[in-house]
Amino acid sequence: MRRMISLAVATATVTFGASSAAPATMSTRATAGVDAAPVAAWSTEARRAIVPAGPGGIFGPENYGNKFPGEAAVYMGIVHAAIYDAAVAIEGGYKPYAIKLKAPPETSPAAAIATAAHDTLVGLQPQLGLTPAQQAILDGDYAVYLGDVHDGEAKANGIRVGQKVAAAVLALRINDGRERNPTLADLNPPAAEPGVWDPGSAPALGLRLPGMRPVALKSPSQLRPDGPYSLTSHAYAQDFAQVKELGRLDSATRTADETTEARFWTDHDLRQWNDGMLRLAAARGLDLVQTARMLAMAHVAGGDAMIACFDAKYHYWFWRPDQAIPRADTDGNPNTEADPTWKPLGATPNFPEYPSAHACHSGAVTSALRAFFGTDKVHFSLDSRITGTTREYARLSEVVEDVNRARVLVGFHFFSSDQAGAILGRNVAKYDLKHAFRR
Repeated sequence: MRRMISLAVATATVTFGASSAAPATMSTRATAGVDAAPVAAWSTEARRAIVPAGPGGIFGPENYGNKFPGEAAVYMGIVHAAIYDAAVAIEGGYKPYAIKLKAPPETSPAAAIATAAHDTLVGLQPQLGLTPAQQAILDGDYAVYLGDVHDGEAKANGIRVGQKVAAAVLALRINDGRERNPTLADLNPPAAEPGVWDPGSAPALGLRLPGMRPVALKSPSQLRPDGPYSLTSHAYAQDFAQVKELGRLDSATRTADETTEARFWTDHDLRQWNDGMLRLAAARGLDLVQTARMLAMAHVAGGDAMIACFDAKYHYWFWRPDQAIPRADTDGNPNTEADPTWKPLGATPNFPEYPSAHACHSGAVTSALRAFFGTDKVHFSLDSRITGTTREYARLSEVVEDVNRARVLVGFHFFSSDQAGAILGRNVAKYDLKHAFRR
């Protein structure tokens, strides 16, 4: 039975008891500039307004949003593009995303960043999906935050800068596809046959994403991958055997550490990534515009990667292991054997399998961070509220390897789909960062 060699030894160091502390071994601190606190505060507020609390508050009781990871990544990208433009208006040094502004010398960064983020979030309604009570939380947090900013010319200038930035970013999102509510039938599903994903009776997720305008990419299908292995191929049979053994609920070969690794990545990964990047920015001593730029690069690439990923998912409509394994007697491959009792370790998300969305997003975010720091050797930590553990990585590429393994171990994906997703994410980031957030 084939096991991935990389599955045998995990690259991440795991500690129990998720921590928000920055890694102590960080070095190469940035030159001091304008304090990054407003960016960190409003990046967190954006995350709270976009990411749901989850069942029983499992993703974070502080969250009050509604978006599953696919759409959440896009909304985080849009808001962080606005935060970036407000920071560039104050500090300069980089090309803006939506509008070129030069803030007056007396401008409050706190007022500018808060207003840019708040007004962008409000302007993304009603598609953002906040209820009146949830928007009241956002508006209340904004009022309290501005109340702590000293009244005067600097505050007024900051508010004006933030308002102009938000208006420019929102102008780019008019009729961007977020307003549509397509059905499965609108996405031209293929006829039911072996290899085709069956949505069943539960609501399918991500139906808007293939028709959504990217944040920096030209089109959702621009970098579409080649597609999954043929059902009758030897490569498919290898992928099949691997997830069948390691991803099943009652696997006899998956270790306890691998089970923790699998479940680690069932948290809402936008919360995981945003918290991890804010820890990284603080540990590196990044200033206002540097922090805003790092976050914008990562979140815009991540959002565009999700759009490209779901374009591919609803183009290929490939079945998940939880359908492929019980129905293997229909796939025409003599090297696969059906197991009608097979169940995955986790609850499979209800959208097609290829390519892996977690891998698409992680590939894009790590590529953006690699471009920002100029090296793969970045000490980075991520925590999971599902497992109560923190994973420490010596290199950004180790995160992608971790995700690719985890999605097999949890029973959601074939390994080749993880690899294809990571490559797609990397290609999206490469394109986006050639066209945005440059010096």
